[in-house]
Amino acid sequence: MTDDTENLKEKIVESLLSQGFYVNGHVLPGDFNKNAIKQIHDISKLEQIELQKNFIENNFNIVSKYFLDMDSFNPNNIELELREVKSGSVESIIYRWWNLVWWSVPYQKSYGRQMRFLLWDKTHNAPFGLIGLQSPILKMAVRDKFLNIPKSDLDFWINKSLQAQRLGALPPYNNLIGGKMTALALTSNELRAAYFNKYVDSKTVIKERIIESDLLFITTTSAFGRSSIYNRLNYKGEKVAYNLGYTKGSGTFHVPQNIYVDIQELLKFNGVNVKTGFGNGPSRKVKLLERAFSILNLKQYHYHNIQREFFFFPIAENYNDVIKNNSRPLYFDRPLDDLFRFWHQRWCLKRAKSNDEWKDFNYSNFLQTIQNNYNLSL
Repeated sequence: MTDDTENLKEKIVESLLSQGFYVNGHVLPGDFNKNAIKQIHDISKLEQIELQKNFIENNFNIVSKYFLDMDSFNPNNIELELREVKSGSVESIIYRWWNLVWWSVPYQKSYGRQMRFLLWDKTHNAPFGLIGLQSPILKMAVRDKFLNIPKSDLDFWINKSLQAQRLGALPPYNNLIGGKMTALALTSNELRAAYFNKYVDSKTVIKERIIESDLLFITTTSAFGRSSIYNRLNYKGEKVAYNLGYTKGSGTFHVPQNIYVDIQELLKFNGVNVKTGFGNGPSRKVKLLERAFSILNLKQYHYHNIQREFFFFPIAENYNDVIKNNSRPLYFDRPLDDLFRFWHQRWCLKRAKSNDEWKDFNYSNFLQTIQNNYNLSL
């Protein structure tokens, strides 16, 4: 092994240790509680914000126009609509800005089919929550076992689904159990129609097939272990989200970009095509890391072993029959307004009365915190 390869190996191990991982043949979180896992994500988020610093600072004036006036905010008056985020729009700036600064789990680049939505509070003219969808990973053990799809047909049926990479409510709606509303919106008629309109008659990139744009299901994972948002999520007696178990804990976030650049050079030196992005599938980067770690004799290091709860949101109530017998999908009829009314009465208004935490959100304090933590000028 060359000196350069040894140095890269040492850099990887030092980086993992600095993030809070325990490294001894395998990569493990130093602890499995929520705070420890959040701290592990901090370095990756800091790196990401540093790369996006100009965007965050330069677009603050646009985003701040849609900050809530907390003095006049009234949960009783919330009215929601679903806005598809179009490239170059004001909504795309708002979506990207909050996507970067708000979540503990850092944003990762989407691959394949992609759709972004804002849930928007029309009354208060403010963003309520974010929904970011992308092509799923082709092979996912907990999902594939649940659906029992033959391997030969796996790519066909997975191309009728999406993975929610970002899903959640923004402040102060998050303290009004707004996360459940964003989760309910995944199964709305409006989102399904938007998917159909965008992908009707479109070809898959890898096999160049036209697959009907009937969305059958959406999947997502929890951020930190067991999810209080998705578990027991129901709508008028219908189960909305199914807990299928836990992921194995593989991924890419634990490899900083500066080290990934060195890993790409190592792979190219060993004759490996390092191309990623559109047409290469969302699991491409994981596969490249697995190959690189094998070369470095760090064979299990693409597993960060932070297991996440995996959830399945059916869009068609007869999804099993569609997959097994190619039956016509029978879609749930869930207008967004009906979902909103249900959430508003079932969770929002009750929380607004029982817990004042939503009143405590202060934009000045929030901005001061992110400026201090990430050296931003806002």
